[in-house]
Amino acid sequence: MTAPSLTEDLLIHQAPYRVRFDEAGPDGLLRTSGFLRYAQDVAWQHSTVLGFDRAWYAERGLTWVVRAAELEVVAPVPLGADLVSRTAIVGLRRVWARRRGEFQLTDGTLAAWVHTDWVMIDARGALIRIPEIFAGEFRIPEATGQVGRVALPPAPPGASTGRRSFAVRPQELDPMAHVNNAVYLDWLEEAVLALGGEAARGDLASIPRRYRLEYAVAADAGASVADEAWRDDGGWSYRLTAPDGPDLFRATVTMGGSE
Repeated sequence: MTAPSLTEDLLIHQAPYRVRFDEAGPDGLLRTSGFLRYAQDVAWQHSTVLGFDRAWYAERGLTWVVRAAELEVVAPVPLGADLVSRTAIVGLRRVWARRRGEFQLTDGTLAAWVHTDWVMIDARGALIRIPEIFAGEFRIPEATGQVGRVALPPAPPGASTGRRSFAVRPQELDPMAHVNNAVYLDWLEEAVLALGGEAARGDLASIPRRYRLEYAVAADAGASVADEAWRDDGGWSYRLTAPDGPDLFRATVTMGGSE
């Protein structure tokens, strides 16, 4: 592979999107998970433009998976709206890299932003050090801080959690045969709405609102899972587990606040 000339712009990529009918909910707005879908799509576009397409990773038995994300929605995006999804590689450290995503409407309004922490795994699914070519040829700055974490205590005694059990459906899988990272956000919002009714609907429509997401273990095709959501002081908490108990996914939703 011949690397293009080295400029800071190589670390940035953007693409236009139009909110399709099936991407909007009953309120006529882009579902929250749509931002994550755009973010991962534009990230793969970026990787391909730089010469790291799916074939490059397949030949080496490598791939990226999302380990954590922090998403803040700051403006509603209606059905049919055009927006630009922009991704920038902002840091890299050994086995993980962070991207900053921004979503702007055509008038320049910032609709949402997301920080996504990606880790690299090998063909066995084990964490592996990121090849030197990424930091060396493209001069990606060293990441600061740590991979995002969501420290989630058990649901408070007496709290209503609306615990559910269900199985992963084929249409929720991505090309890696794992549940796509945006689907977990759909599950979170489903659980909150099922438990909280109209009050929860208002929470999930509030502007701004922020989501902190930690993907602990991937859920595979056909897996049986259980989840619970509960109201807390700042908003909502959510946990997804496997039948034998380990957490697969932890998340919080808070209303208000900014960077």
